[in-house]
Amino acid sequence: QVHMVESGGGLVQAGGSLRLSCAASGSISTVNNMGWFRQAPGKQRDLVARISTGGFTYYADSVKGRFAISRDNAKNTIFLEMNSLRPEDTAVYYCYANIDIRQYWGQGTQVTVSS
Repeated sequence: QVHMVESGGGLVQAGGSLRLSCAASGSISTVNNMGWFRQAPGKQRDLVARISTGGFTYYADSVKGRFAISRDNAKNTIFLEMNSLRPEDTAVYYCYANIDIRQYWGQGTQVTVSS
């Protein structure tokens, strides 16, 4: 069994910063891509950023230059450093991990950016 635990969400003013983390634990053989999606009320869940085992990254256009994804392979953990936050970044952020042949999701963490 695999467990995904997220932390780091909260309330911040526009222009501020937050750091999210997500750790995978349990019966794990191979961890491939890991990343973050977000879902605002009434909207679909969209990919924010992802990172490969080798460190290759992808960012949605809306967060390029403001967000940075990183990972600690030894701890099966990823991080999302979010800077220059905007009200439109408000959403529930979900981490995911492709582990062995399945995809696992975190429970979600709320990020609220006030104007």
